[in-house]
Amino acid sequence: METGTGGQRLNVDELTTVIEDFNTLFIRLPTVQQFGFSSLSVLHTLSRRGPTRLTALTTTEQLTQPAITSLVSRLERDGLVERRPDPSDGRAVLVALTDAGAEVVRARHANRVTRLGQLIADMDDEQRDAIARSVPALRRVIELATSGDNLGADS
Repeated sequence: METGTGGQRLNVDELTTVIEDFNTLFIRLPTVQQFGFSSLSVLHTLSRRGPTRLTALTTTEQLTQPAITSLVSRLERDGLVERRPDPSDGRAVLVALTDAGAEVVRARHANRVTRLGQLIADMDDEQRDAIARSVPALRRVIELATSGDNLGADS
């Protein structure tokens, strides 16, 4: 599938493959504190969204209720998250990052910045400029995907 008008046509199939390959690399960039993908995803979701209900995490993490409950229990046991009463509904519980959980997210981000910076430093100016120009467009894709119900929508 190609889209676009004007200068360059965008091959969405090629873009998808490149993003998948980049994500595989990017997930593995940090050399600090190795955790499973699902654990890290929950920590990163909580760092960006703040305290979140378990039911909301089942949606964002695409896990079943028993799986997310078990995962949160492990993260809680490891001191990375805590459960709190939901102030808007006394029957519900919110999952929140602890200081230790926030430190894991911060350390992994800092390590990724360093490692990605090293890789980008080996590129030529034109390639670095192309990446810099793509950041606003990629941010917009994220906004479109996360607004409304677009994140989990099948085409």
